[in-house]
Amino acid sequence: MRMVKFLLIFVLFIALGISTWIYYPQYQIHKMKKQAVKVSADTSKISYIDYFRDLREKEIYNLAIGDSVIRGVGAKQNENLVYRFSSKLQEQTKKNIQYENEGINGITSSELKDLVLKGRYDDGIKKADIVTINVGGNDVLRMVKNQNIQTVIQSFEQLQLTFSKNLAEIAERIHKINPDATLVFLELYNPIKPSEKIYTIADKLLPTWNIKIYEVANQYASSVVIETTKVMNGDHLQNIAPDGVHPNSSGYMAISDQMIYQLKKQYRKKAV
Repeated sequence: MRMVKFLLIFVLFIALGISTWIYYPQYQIHKMKKQAVKVSADTSKISYIDYFRDLREKEIYNLAIGDSVIRGVGAKQNENLVYRFSSKLQEQTKKNIQYENEGINGITSSELKDLVLKGRYDDGIKKADIVTINVGGNDVLRMVKNQNIQTVIQSFEQLQLTFSKNLAEIAERIHKINPDATLVFLELYNPIKPSEKIYTIADKLLPTWNIKIYEVANQYASSVVIETTKVMNGDHLQNIAPDGVHPNSSGYMAISDQMIYQLKKQYRKKAV
C-alpha cells in the first residue's frame, strides 16, 4: 500500500513538473504583456504612433535588421514586412518614412550579433527612430536539422541561453549608439501545421523562447515586442508561404497590421 501511495505521489510530482514547464512561460509572457500598459485617458502618456507623429522632423527612419522574415522571403518586394510596415506608419503619422532593409537570409542571432558589434549597422543606428529586429528562427532551424526530437529538447535550453545573450548584446549596442531609438522586436512564431506530430511540442517550446525576447525588451523604456504569434499560428495557415516557413503576402500584411495596432495601443515610456 505504501508503495502504491509512493508511486502515486511520484506520478503527480512528475505531472506537476511537466505542467509547470509548459504553462509557466505562458504565464510569464502574459505578465510581461500586461506591463506594456495600454494608452489611457492620462494625457501625460503618449502612444508610439502619437510620439512619432509629433516629432519635429519631417522624416522617420526605420532600420530593419535580422533574418529572411525581415528580408521578405515569401512575398514580392513591395509586399514584404519592412515595406508594408513603413507604408502603414507613413499613413498613420503623415510623415515621410525612410527605411533600410538589412535582412539577411539564413542569419542566426550569433551572426547578427557579430555584425552589430563590428559596426556594420552603426550609420543606420545613429539616425534611426525605429530599429526593427527579427532573429532566432535560424538558430532553431539549424539545431533541428537532422536531429531527433529527444536531442532537440535536450539542446533547447542551451540554445535559448545563447540566443538570449546574443539578443541582449545586440540591443545593448543599439541603445548605446542611439538611446532615443525605439526597439521593435518580433516574437518567434510556429509555422508547423497542427496535423504534424511535432506541432504540439513546438507550440509548447515556443513560449519559453519568446519569454527571452520579452526579458531583453523589458530592459529598455522605449521598446515593443510585436505579438507575431497572434497572426502567425496553426489557425492562420493562410498566412504561411508555400515553403511552410515564411509569411506570404497576407502574412506580412497581418504582421504589419499587428505592429501598427500595438504602436497605437502601447505608450512610449520615458527612460528613468
